[in-house]
Amino acid sequence: MAQWQMPNGENPVRTAVRFPMRLPIRVLTENGELEAMTENISANGLLFVSDQLPRVDSRIEFTIAMPAAVMGAANDVTIHCIGRVVRHYLQNGTKKAAAVIDEYSLKA
Repeated sequence: MAQWQMPNGENPVRTAVRFPMRLPIRVLTENGELEAMTENISANGLLFVSDQLPRVDSRIEFTIAMPAAVMGAANDVTIHCIGRVVRHYLQNGTKKAAAVIDEYSLKA
């Protein structure tokens, strides 16, 4: 399991509105896949919880199935994202990680 780490350098500044959404995701890391659940999502990133967390500064890939009602679409929209972990911490016994989204593609 990764150690609790803060990011190297400056703290990233939040510049987008976060929406509380609990959606299951599978996160692909340099050490394999892990199951996670989002806590909130923004245009720039997400906060997720998992029993195992990728290390800070590591590259991750994940796919989120956004419900049609949330997206204002007729069908669910799948978003494939590539990003990196910027911090993680323990809150009330729950392991949480924040990641920024560097690239994404939509699939309707």
